[in-house]
Amino acid sequence: MHLPADHDGGPDLRHHGDAEVRGAEDLTDLAVNVRANTPPAWLKQHLAASLDGLAAYPDGRAARAAVAARHGVPPDRVLLTSGAAEAFVLLARALKVRQPVVVHPQFTEPEAALRDAGHAVGRVLLRDEDGFRLSGATVPEGADLVVIGNPTNPTSVLHPSASIASLARPGRFLVVDEAFMDAVPDEREALAGRTDVPGLVVLRSLTKTWGLAGLRIGYVLSDPETIATLAAAQPLWPVSSPALAAAEVCVAPAALAEASAAAVRIAADRAYLLDGLREFAPFGVRAVEPAQGPFILVRAPGAPALRDRLRERGFALRRGDTFPGLGEEWLRVAVRDVETTDRLLAAVRGVLGG
Repeated sequence: MHLPADHDGGPDLRHHGDAEVRGAEDLTDLAVNVRANTPPAWLKQHLAASLDGLAAYPDGRAARAAVAARHGVPPDRVLLTSGAAEAFVLLARALKVRQPVVVHPQFTEPEAALRDAGHAVGRVLLRDEDGFRLSGATVPEGADLVVIGNPTNPTSVLHPSASIASLARPGRFLVVDEAFMDAVPDEREALAGRTDVPGLVVLRSLTKTWGLAGLRIGYVLSDPETIATLAAAQPLWPVSSPALAAAEVCVAPAALAEASAAAVRIAADRAYLLDGLREFAPFGVRAVEPAQGPFILVRAPGAPALRDRLRERGFALRRGDTFPGLGEEWLRVAVRDVETTDRLLAAVRGVLGG
């Protein structure tokens, strides 16, 4: 279903999971999708060592080359950014588009950035009855910029890469947010590194898997002309030296192997969480499946009250009503280890059974 975005009301596009835990250190954080127990010790040591070079202006050439090599593309197809959030702003401000469309439910920052840049944004709403998949959705032929997440936040749906690539058209930018793709085993369905899809722009983040949300580092992969256009809209030295150091080391073979192993663990932990939540099906609790990201989307009657009562028991969950296409009956839950999941399930049991 295609709808024009309502610029005068509707969901709070600026609400993010960190708001659920800000200033509450005693809560188990299931609202933010950054991998737990990160950054690892070796990465902290690498960042600390990079501080010796703070007197010099940042030089991104080595990090850019490392990211390019990681995806098998030339460096002129890579742009390093201050997190994916900067990339969304650059896309909104630098690309000359007239009919941008965002596929929802998904991360809301792309639409917010487009609105802030003065664009009228269309929405394509994926439906619960279709499993929040692209089947049945229609993207307007006139759309010259289409944004979609894969795997999608908050639905945890992993769309087939062929389905996303089929949205490409001459004269259209196809923006794919792959911030969570490295949490998918083998990164299956990834489009990063593809050079055969016209207008393809892929965004990646290093903050989720490596626990670097406070450092701000991400990158864009696209054709050289688009990369040059986005780069021209950046300020001088947009990425700090420590962030560049992180980018270079986090795409090295040893780090990629560690991320791959983490993705396998996340998949097992997610399966455990989904299996545990099935106990509450008689109460109307249902998760969107098959989930493929490091989080799941749950529908529950009386979700706001459930969320509040779980907060009283020490767990912060992400409200879902700030995502276009969802309502207050939705919650997003980050995947954590088995022990944390057992504690969460016990808390849900106490709420629903009480």
